[in-house]
Amino acid sequence: MSEVSRIVDVPPEAVFAVLADGWLYASWVVGSSHIRDVDEDWPAVGSRIHHSVGPWPLHIQDVTVVKAVEPGVSLSLEARGWPLGAADVELTLLPRGEGKTEIRMAEKVTRGPGKVLPEAVQALVAKPRNTEALARLADLVTGKHANRKNAQS
Repeated sequence: MSEVSRIVDVPPEAVFAVLADGWLYASWVVGSSHIRDVDEDWPAVGSRIHHSVGPWPLHIQDVTVVKAVEPGVSLSLEARGWPLGAADVELTLLPRGEGKTEIRMAEKVTRGPGKVLPEAVQALVAKPRNTEALARLADLVTGKHANRKNAQS
């Protein structure tokens, strides 16, 4: 399993609010290029984001499914992109001092061509992609949190 982490200057509930908005998924997930639909009950267990992966016009249409959720704490997903495969993705939010959160993202390929590769080789692809995903997520949550605080002032 490949894991990356990042600390952001926002509380866990602010991070989870972005994760709970399925329409923002393509804003931070590297490779996701378009959201076609989000199940009304997202992020309930079994709910899905219907997305496209890859550049137009060569994109693949598939879904990401919620496997487990603990609001404000964690979100477990199965990200699909056939024929490329599928991966389990775990997002964990850990409080780190006053108003800070450590976001941990772990990924394990579960199906498809990547599954036959050794974990070290999988990590060569997953770690840089997931590091970028967390950088995008950090910018998104930090900006949304700052805007919300300014609106309340």
